[in-house]
Amino acid sequence: MQKINTKVLMSGAEHFNDGFAINSYMDDGVDVDVKKAIEEHNSIKQAFLEAGIEIVDAEVPQNCQDGVYTANWALTRGNKAVMSNLPLTRQPEEEYAKRALENEGFEIIKLPREYRFSGQGDALPCGNTLFVGTTYRTSPEVHAILADTLGYQTISLQTVPQYSEQQEPVTNPVTGWPDSFFYDLDLAISILKAPSDEPCYHTELCDCAGLIAWCPEAFMPESQEKMRNLNDVRKIEVSLDEAMQASACNLVSTGETVIMGNKAPNLQRKIQECGLKVITVNVEELMKGGGFIRCTSLALNNE
Repeated sequence: MQKINTKVLMSGAEHFNDGFAINSYMDDGVDVDVKKAIEEHNSIKQAFLEAGIEIVDAEVPQNCQDGVYTANWALTRGNKAVMSNLPLTRQPEEEYAKRALENEGFEIIKLPREYRFSGQGDALPCGNTLFVGTTYRTSPEVHAILADTLGYQTISLQTVPQYSEQQEPVTNPVTGWPDSFFYDLDLAISILKAPSDEPCYHTELCDCAGLIAWCPEAFMPESQEKMRNLNDVRKIEVSLDEAMQASACNLVSTGETVIMGNKAPNLQRKIQECGLKVITVNVEELMKGGGFIRCTSLALNNE
């Protein structure tokens, strides 16, 4: 079995805040308990270590409210790292991300500034397939660049917009970008197992094909159809309630062990029925920033 996410880059929650409400989950009128956020971050790290994940500690970005969410810093494959272009309030993190990845020996690849890109948060590798979000945090033009630069076969997907009371798509007042409760794709899809590298001689879809979880209601109709027509990977469906209220899809899997939140019992049961071990952690404070478990780590060993 091909293991995934066995080496990750993590930062810290010492400067965590929600003063700039840059996504649909954030409320700049709600106070943040930094001490509790640090405790939750430490519990995630402990769960990672228990699952056998190697953690590389990055310098914590000073005075950066979202610097804990390293998943958004880049997308890596082999020795290459395509760097993110983050919302204006997060751009001070980018130099920290570049320095951390250079220290790990990655070749740094920068995109034109006019293109948005949310890194691993919006681009999910599953073997040679890359699920990529569009419209909100990643520009459509980036998809072809990722395919050409990193060699992935990309599948472009759009989640549903956030709508106003007048049923108009919402533009985030801080970023000026379109918004969604699934603004990053890792809130709507999770990769549980990568496809096997070995030839498969089974006549039916089997464990060799890999395994993902996804929330159908999180996607626009065309993207739902793309996902349903995807016949070379096994799929678990996640309810809209667990996806939105418990960030159920925002998990980390090694291909053997899944680290996820403790408030998504239906998804947890389905994952365990597929033979995976589950470690649950309680995360509440970090959710105030619109991020969860997956958001706090950047995989460094995508092949």
